Amino acid sequence: MKSINFALIGCGRIGQRHAEHITNNGVLKAVCDIENDKAVKLGHQYNANVYHSLEDLLTQEKQVDVVSICTPNGLHAQHSILSLNSGYHVLCEKPLAISVQDCGEMIKAAERANKRLFAIKQNRFNPPVAAVKKAIDMNKLGKVLSIQLSCFWNRNTDYYLNSWKGTKLLDGGTLYTQFSHFIDLLYWMIGDVKQVKAFIGNYTHQNTIEFEDTGVVILEFYNGAIGTINYTVNSYEKNMEGSLTIFGEKGTVKIGGQYLNELEYQNIEGFRITDLPQGNTANNYGTYVGSMSNHDKIYENLVEVLRGNGSISTNAFEALKTVEIIDKIYSEAITIR
Repeated sequence: MKSINFALIGCGRIGQRHAEHITNNGVLKAVCDIENDKAVKLGHQYNANVYHSLEDLLTQEKQVDVVSICTPNGLHAQHSILSLNSGYHVLCEKPLAISVQDCGEMIKAAERANKRLFAIKQNRFNPPVAAVKKAIDMNKLGKVLSIQLSCFWNRNTDYYLNSWKGTKLLDGGTLYTQFSHFIDLLYWMIGDVKQVKAFIGNYTHQNTIEFEDTGVVILEFYNGAIGTINYTVNSYEKNMEGSLTIFGEKGTVKIGGQYLNELEYQNIEGFRITDLPQGNTANNYGTYVGSMSNHDKIYENLVEVLRGNGSISTNAFEALKTVEIIDKIYSEAITIR
């Protein structure tokens, strides 16, 4: 069967990780970055054509099937829509975009072009997350009553230095860049959010970023559950915790660790989650660590879908709902400092 050919837009750290998984699942035909050195280095490493303009790549590459978008958050919509309009499937890094309207335009572009728009929410593949989701779907916890999400990470000044990260225009906010994976799980496991109350503040990054570094959120879900989100990038020196605690009528579970990678607690009526497989390690970017490295599963799913043998792991509508929830939080948030 013909190999699936990819083009990669954005040759930074996450782009390098994508390139690795692309070559394990297909062929990397072309790379593109406005920073010449990054594009040339990655292109030579994988014997791929090098471009410094997305428009040039889209008009000149005739054998590409999928464009993987690894550019700054604020450019996801523009780059995805250009690629879809040019007749390519698109795999877009998180978040899908940093505005609800842009997400909608991306989905409409995919529909008009009759092409797939894949979104990346790799935390869904963490073994304890997948097991708890299955238990919820089997009604093992009964009606979900409340949920607590904790995201306690460290992102110091060096992380944001000389970068698009930290800007409202290209980053969007701490929930978009750092914790949209976690917000996705609230929607995936519990459901849509009816209303929120929130307080946010910038405590230690006043001269570094243009938005909050800490937030506290109260959520009401449409199904009647209530929840909280406590998040910060001020955990001293290193990441501390990424956890999700769910209280149901028939059980309580906590997925913990630094990256939702451990089943820390379970007490479920007549049921027990056992024999969890070993998960992947976290994404290590040298000076900081990100979410679990499940991009291999994202690409495996993409190939299955395009060959007609699978269903998409995270569809664009679900990715839009994540952005919608984050937008709702920021729209209602009171900034206290």
